[in-house]
Amino acid sequence: MRDYEDRVPENLIEGRNAVTEALRAGTAIDKLYAAKGGTDHTLSRIIAQAKKAGVVVVEADRRKLDAMSETHSHQGVIAVAAAQSYATVEDILEKAAAAGEPPLVVVCDEISDPHNLGAIIRTAECAGAHGVIIPKRRSAGLTAVVAKTSAGAVSYLPVARVPNIPALLKDLQKKGLWVFGTAAGGSVSLYDADLRSPAAIVIGSEGDGMGRLVGECCDFLVGIPMKGRINSLNASAAAAVLLFEALRQRT
Repeated sequence: MRDYEDRVPENLIEGRNAVTEALRAGTAIDKLYAAKGGTDHTLSRIIAQAKKAGVVVVEADRRKLDAMSETHSHQGVIAVAAAQSYATVEDILEKAAAAGEPPLVVVCDEISDPHNLGAIIRTAECAGAHGVIIPKRRSAGLTAVVAKTSAGAVSYLPVARVPNIPALLKDLQKKGLWVFGTAAGGSVSLYDADLRSPAAIVIGSEGDGMGRLVGECCDFLVGIPMKGRINSLNASAAAAVLLFEALRQRT
């Protein structure tokens, strides 16, 4: 299942009662997988409860639920607990304000590899960014693999999740942030970009880079100068180059 990246037993919550209690207790849940075509009252109530809590709900056929299950008694529903609670965008901006610093935010546009997302969070924390923002869908979430790859950075750096990245970028611009999108052949060289101002750095997906609508929302498209024969970097490596250039300029 492309949507289910981790297969980490310790962050699965299986069965209707267990999932219901986890939702009732306010447990941070990354995704909820529900049996496709399940229409009974109890399952419908769990799905409604999850959606009300802002949890991403994914329909899956029972064979895939069986393959995911560790208990072999999932009763048509499996929740993947988040390794850390999600923050809000406001939490991230307030963190910058409390530090008396211009915001530095990393926006990940559909980073689906949990190892890449974990590496980006780790780098962002080390470079002094104030938070990371990811989309609710078509993205890795705060799973155990992400937490492990981040080397514990998820405990210190707020990560927010939003339904729509273009809408988020427009909102950040209204709040005074400049949006820098990473793009091969960008019109602005990284070393000419002014990253001292309030800034959101957008990192595109591993295969396709930024989506068209996301790119259109950027104030600047930034290119990283390349000297070798390969003309692109891994998403987490590109994030590291931009973030530490931002740190250099801000120091």
